[in-house]
Amino acid sequence: MKSRNFLGALSLIIIGVVFGAILVSSFGWVRPGMAEVRIGAENAPVASISMDAAAVNDQFVQVAEIVTPSIVQIRVITTTKTNFEDSPFKFFFDHPDLGERKEQGGGSGVIISDDGYILTNNHVVENAEKVTVTLSTKESFEAVVVGTDPLTDLAVVKIDKESLPEVYFGDSDKLHVGQWVMAIGNPLGYLTSTVTAGIVSARGRNLQLIRDAEGYGIEDFIQTDAVINPGNSGGALVDLSGAVVGINTAIATNGFSRNYIGYGFAIPINIAKTVAEDLIAYGKVHRGYIGVRIKEVDDALAKAVGLEKPMGILITDIVLDGSAATEDIQAGDIILKVDDRELYQPNELQSYIATKRAGTTVTLELYRDGDKIKRSVTLKSREGELKENPVVADKKSEKKDTSPREVSFKEIGLTVKDISEKDKDSYNVSNGVMILNVERFSPASDQNLQPGFIITEVNKSPVESTVKFKEMIEDNRGKAVLMRVVMSKDNVNFVGLEIPE
Repeated sequence: MKSRNFLGALSLIIIGVVFGAILVSSFGWVRPGMAEVRIGAENAPVASISMDAAAVNDQFVQVAEIVTPSIVQIRVITTTKTNFEDSPFKFFFDHPDLGERKEQGGGSGVIISDDGYILTNNHVVENAEKVTVTLSTKESFEAVVVGTDPLTDLAVVKIDKESLPEVYFGDSDKLHVGQWVMAIGNPLGYLTSTVTAGIVSARGRNLQLIRDAEGYGIEDFIQTDAVINPGNSGGALVDLSGAVVGINTAIATNGFSRNYIGYGFAIPINIAKTVAEDLIAYGKVHRGYIGVRIKEVDDALAKAVGLEKPMGILITDIVLDGSAATEDIQAGDIILKVDDRELYQPNELQSYIATKRAGTTVTLELYRDGDKIKRSVTLKSREGELKENPVVADKKSEKKDTSPREVSFKEIGLTVKDISEKDKDSYNVSNGVMILNVERFSPASDQNLQPGFIITEVNKSPVESTVKFKEMIEDNRGKAVLMRVVMSKDNVNFVGLEIPE
């Protein structure tokens, strides 16, 4: 009896163990061996990559591999001066009004010759006391600044090293919006040899970033959505052939952060190449200038002069002793073409001329009084153009003042008055009417007319008084007129203004 009970109990135990093992196995409670582990799908979602997609991918890879060794990292040491006058610790300094502090900055550069010349931005090496260049091989060299050009924000430095991998220069004039490009540089100071990709978002951008004391600067930026951050300055923008088409220079920010928020900007390589060659050869740029002040032609101005559509660049002034001053070129002329290149924006003319040296002759197609004429201009250097009084001012015969003091034109939002002898001396004019008031959101306001400006001409006829000006406005109702406006002694503009019926 006891034997049967023992066997029965043993059978139940065995059955329980087997049943428990089966349950544990069924619910995955037993860890399998490595041979039994399966994770992830067996096949890729896309069975095969198309030949075209694979070729494009390979192209990006090849460009990155080949061009990256030609991009360097640049570190600079500068000294900044600090005013301690308001500091509570000023008495601890020997010279409490002045202190000095060493700062480190930097950016990127592009190797443009195998014997050590490197192209970068002027703002990267400006005021640098020490410049250090680090190659992609992690070798570092102290560099000397060969020359700088603040008007294009470009500079050339040199290191003592041979057999370097120099870049190939592309043709930035042949770039198209929508074209793939890659930005290569050293963003944020520590992410070395970084490659990003995007497209050319726009061309010919004028950001008003580069200006000298006279308000002159050369801007014709390539806009791209390839990611560019601080530290990328001076790096390369390349196309899918590996050709450098631009030098990365600036980014759009939101004001709270200096980092990239969607768009970067590069200097066209055609400008950069000319600047680099001059800096290497002479230490400075021998840039040619036409010697004119210019502005964009808008719709109202085009109508005022009889153009079918807004095009060309309006000449607002001729620079004394400049290239244009020796030719039959006049303020009020519109430059339609330069060397058969059509023009629509002032920076298009500036950037093209920036690729030419002093002594070069260019051909201008001008629009004057309904006719198209051509003039050849031999470019001069800007140094020879800068005078104490650089603008050619009109000197017309004075007439006795018999006009009323003020006249208002509500339909164009403008109030003007006759000018005094003091005004004539201050603005260097012999005739005109001064703007007293401009109504907000009026036609005059839309054309940026402001109190204090003097209108000297309407449709190239002199304005002698408010009476004459009123006659001119009345005679041109329903039309657009061209006004010559003197904003200051050496600052003249032309404005197209539509006169309502």
